[in-house]
Amino acid sequence: MTSHFMLPAFLKKYKSDLEKYKLDAIRIKATPLKNGQSGPIKKSKLLGRPYLPITLDYPLDKYGKPLVMLAQINFGEMPPLKNYPKKGILQVFTPPMFWDEGNEYYLYLYHKITEQAYHKSFPILSPEYYEMLPIDCEHKLAFSKEVEYGGPADFRFDFSFGAKSFYDFRDELSEKQQIEFDNLFQSSGHKIGGYAYFTQSDPRAHQPAKKDDVLLLQIDSDKEIMFGDAGISNIFINIEDLKKRRFEKAYFNWDCA
Repeated sequence: MTSHFMLPAFLKKYKSDLEKYKLDAIRIKATPLKNGQSGPIKKSKLLGRPYLPITLDYPLDKYGKPLVMLAQINFGEMPPLKNYPKKGILQVFTPPMFWDEGNEYYLYLYHKITEQAYHKSFPILSPEYYEMLPIDCEHKLAFSKEVEYGGPADFRFDFSFGAKSFYDFRDELSEKQQIEFDNLFQSSGHKIGGYAYFTQSDPRAHQPAKKDDVLLLQIDSDKEIMFGDAGISNIFINIEDLKKRRFEKAYFNWDCA
């Protein structure tokens, strides 16, 4: 993608202006585990068994029903990213009836210390809890750091190429240049930080209170993941809440075409 990416020649005249939009991001490679396999409890993953210290009970919703861990990020496994933790485990729990519930039913747990004794099995969970989730099976995660110059779906990227808008400028490029252009401004996929992608519109765009909210985690559709009709999900958090590790303030968004 854009890791160590050099600006193509046709964009060199815009280099100094585009530099102002550069953001570091963590690209995530999600690999499905086959045949119902399950990875180590402390590892980063989608679905699977959570790291849960024995001092904590398994998380339930307000009706007393168990939540399901949608994602677990072990920050110690990924390259450092400014303002994000360098260690600790973040978890996103959702209701089993994923499509029917709102943000008030989501739970975000952060374990700063990961050396405590932990639960190794979760008899409270049964297979039917996973039938209505957008992720079909457990995935292991790998991370790489890259530089992004922008993402046209993200409201923070309002760059114009001279008198031309982003898409007008792109339309006048050759096919080869368009490929280079799209690679440079790619913001879809699984990732942490950087520019967010949407199939519809950025929910932060017209809400002044959310103008400083950043991307905590993005999970995209692929072969084993499907948000509606090839949609995408984003978890946002205010930058000050992120710095102070107030992950309970995060909120979930997803859309599809």
